[in-house]
Amino acid sequence: MGILRMIAGVLIVLWLLGFVLHIGGGMIHTLIVIAVVLFIFDLISGRGRI
Repeated sequence: MGILRMIAGVLIVLWLLGFVLHIGGGMIHTLIVIAVVLFIFDLISGRGRI
């Protein structure tokens, strides 16, 4: 598993945790945007295979 995919996975988990527990405010949405960008970058760079 690539480092970018691992970071994206952690950010998605943190986003889900914050979304369910209603903590973090706007930071939660920033985390999911960062995770999606990292995941897309990983796929485009050709290193990631689903």
